[in-house]
Amino acid sequence: REAHRYTELLLLESAGEIKDIELQPAYQLMAPTPDAKLVSITKYLADFRYVDIPTGETVVEDVKGVRTQVYRLKKRWVETQYGLDIVEV
Repeated sequence: REAHRYTELLLLESAGEIKDIELQPAYQLMAPTPDAKLVSITKYLADFRYVDIPTGETVVEDVKGVRTQVYRLKKRWVETQYGLDIVEV
């Protein structure tokens, strides 16, 4: 599924609809310690990140077959921490 989606994104890029495709961009997931310092707990790897040319928006995509509990937790954590929406394909 992921390879198929990548092919679609390459076609969209060649058509001038999107640009700057990145594969597996990483997002560090941080949490505060009792003394208010932030520490990295884990990371979330999205499948793709690119810029939608008509809107100028950066899109983060994850190709999903099964939405595990860990995935749902990390998705919500990334969306909250970074203020973005992950698009599931």
